[in-house]
Amino acid sequence: MPGPVYGILDIVFWLLSIGAFILSGWALVHALRIPARAFPAAGKQTKPLWLIILGLATLFTFAGAVNYMGMGMGLPNIFTIAAVIAAGIYLADVKPAVNGYRSGGNQGPYGPW
Repeated sequence: MPGPVYGILDIVFWLLSIGAFILSGWALVHALRIPARAFPAAGKQTKPLWLIILGLATLFTFAGAVNYMGMGMGLPNIFTIAAVIAAGIYLADVKPAVNGYRSGGNQGPYGPW
């Protein structure tokens, strides 16, 4: 009979899964909002490649959060860990580099002109 520790650990890992889903979803939404020309201009991979990576990351973290086919509510599997790493790389490296390129007309580095 499992003790109360397993219940607490299940809750902690479920909250981590929800946090991973939010992280990868945030990265995906940001990548969708940035124009495609911003990625090569910043010296990063192309927008379609990042959308595929972040879309899969969001899918895997969502599956882990809702326990699809036993992927969640336990220790994170390799796909969830890889998804968090991919979203973290995007948010830490790519997002700051492409943030200056917003969609819109006359946009300078300090705002519209």
